[in-house]
Amino acid sequence: MNKMQHKQQGFTLIEVMVVVVILGILAAILVPKVMDRPDQARKTKARQDIRALEAALNLYKLDNYVYPTTDQGLESLIDRPSSPEPANWKEGGYVDRLPLDPWQQPYLYLSPGENGTIDIFSTGPDQQPSDDDIGNWELQ
Repeated sequence: MNKMQHKQQGFTLIEVMVVVVILGILAAILVPKVMDRPDQARKTKARQDIRALEAALNLYKLDNYVYPTTDQGLESLIDRPSSPEPANWKEGGYVDRLPLDPWQQPYLYLSPGENGTIDIFSTGPDQQPSDDDIGNWELQ
């Protein structure tokens, strides 16, 4: 048989090993980035919910000249609060329902909050007040 007519029948062990190493390097780089996406998506959803609740609370204030008290809470966006009862509360409420945060906990509300107006926040994945809390103070 002539050398020019000889056909290679498959991959050598070295070629297969090079491909496996390259795939391993790519997996080591990409997998942590892909695995971090669910946490990032949960935080983004929490920020969007907080913006929507803040917008509803601003409408409440436009109608009633004050925000609901901490005791009245976010529930005042759904049901007419009492003590003190708002004079111009919109019939039907300001939101259809109160969302839970992405970690299945209710959003928290303080009025007045630390910034002097209102604070709407989630305690985040650890469900404890800490540095990972997501609140309307960081959205401004």
